[in-house]
Amino acid sequence: MNYELGLPGKALVDKFIAKSKFYEKANLGSKIQNEFVNKVQRITWKYKLAEDTLGISKSENVTEIQIFELELKEQNIPKSVLKVIDRSIPYKILFVFRFKDSFAYGIGLKSNDAVENYYFSDWNQSISFDFNGTNLEKVYQKLVKAFLPEEIQKKNDFEEAITLDAKIKELEKDIILLENRIRKEKQFNRKVDTNKTLLQKKKELNSLKRKLI
Repeated sequence: MNYELGLPGKALVDKFIAKSKFYEKANLGSKIQNEFVNKVQRITWKYKLAEDTLGISKSENVTEIQIFELELKEQNIPKSVLKVIDRSIPYKILFVFRFKDSFAYGIGLKSNDAVENYYFSDWNQSISFDFNGTNLEKVYQKLVKAFLPEEIQKKNDFEEAITLDAKIKELEKDIILLENRIRKEKQFNRKVDTNKTLLQKKKELNSLKRKLI
């Protein structure tokens, strides 16, 4: 399978970047160096989205967006490697991962050089990215929202969509943990207390999801 981003030829860079440039520059320990060596076959700077390549104005927060392709040695995305790359590159980055005939996408919610959270597609999931916008910040926001559930993507406000998605994921995680705790708990009173918390979390989750309808 393959991916197609539909970007203009002017934006194409297609430049190989040595893995050592990242971990040597950051003066990293052997553990993260091994992550680069053992999990990443090749890093290619595929596209540069900027005023002179895309014809879209930069903003104060987003001056360029880079697209990096990581050819992997196993079908497992090395998140620690992404963090190093993001710290090394002072721009927003859309990642394309390739393993044999499979592909996936990833992007960080990046403020300055710090990544607050990563979003990933499933393997071989087709995503229709929209590279249009009034400025590059709007383009970046569209790229991030493309990873969110469709009902949340409909939210016009970017910060609202991100906050809502994070809250829903947090509640879903809490509910799974509480359900597991109830199954393992042998004391009846503790089961009752935990179940009360579980029901409250489920109520909060249902309330948030109703807002999306």
